[in-house]
This record gives sequence, structure tokens and C-alpha cells, in this order.
Amino acid sequence: MNSAQRIGLLVATLVVLVVAFVVLSPGDKSDSTSKETTTVPVLAQPSATNTTGGVSPTTSVPAPTPQAQPQFTVINVRGGKPVGGVRTITVTSGDRARIEVRSTDTSDEVHLHGYDIKRDLKAGGRVRFSFKADAEGIWEMELEGSATLIAKLKVEPG
Repeated sequence: MNSAQRIGLLVATLVVLVVAFVVLSPGDKSDSTSKETTTVPVLAQPSATNTTGGVSPTTSVPAPTPQAQPQFTVINVRGGKPVGGVRTITVTSGDRARIEVRSTDTSDEVHLHGYDIKRDLKAGGRVRFSFKADAEGIWEMELEGSATLIAKLKVEPG
């Protein structure tokens, strides 16, 4: 296999891996007022080949630029209680709040008061909250069915 063929195989492999990652990534249950998109870089195929039988020229293919993923504050729930106790999540008014609640053994509705956003958490799953934090104050997030406080969202003036 010559150098150009190896590069072509490498590029094709990278494209397959990027497409598989995008397709297999878990969805984000964000509120319907905001939709975030992910851009997948397109890689160029090498076009230079040497048909004279000599050394094959190499074609430089840029490496894909990793896309910055938004960071979520993660709350883990086990046995119906927040692992590590109730957390206070602080954001500035006008910024995007991103909170993820995970549980291996608890199914309940997660409710963020003040914003009145609710998500159904299933045992072994996760739910995500992503919204513009524009209501200043301290807001409770709880497991609605058991009325268990799992976090406080503190939205400070900008």
C-alpha cells in the first residue's frame, strides 16, 4: 500500500469515526426555546497520486478541530438523595444554565422551581436542563414525587 492510499484510508477512517460519534451521541433534552447545533468538520480526500512507479507524493490533510462541548453541572442521585448533599449552582443573569441530573436507581420527576421546568428521570438515565438564566434569585431543584431537594440554582445580577 503506497503513501497516498494510507492517507486516504486514514481520512476515511476519521470520517467514519466522526459520523459514528455524532450519530451515537445521546440526545439533549433541552427546553424547546433553545436549540444548539453541532458542526462536523468535512475532511478533504487526498487527490495526488503517482502513476510513474516512483515515490508517492504525500498530501497533507488537516486534523479535525475538536468541537467545544458545553459543560453541564452534574447532580448524581442515589437512593433518592443527591450524592454529596445539596449543591448550589451559581450563574450570572443572562448566561446559559446547564444542569444534568443522573441516577442509577431513582425514577422521579425533576422540577426546577422558579423556571417551572420539569424532566422525567428514569433509573439508569439522565435528564438535562439548558436554558437562559434570566430570573434572578435562588431557585430549588427537587425530586418532585418525594419532595427531595437536590440542588439550588443561584442566579446573580450581571
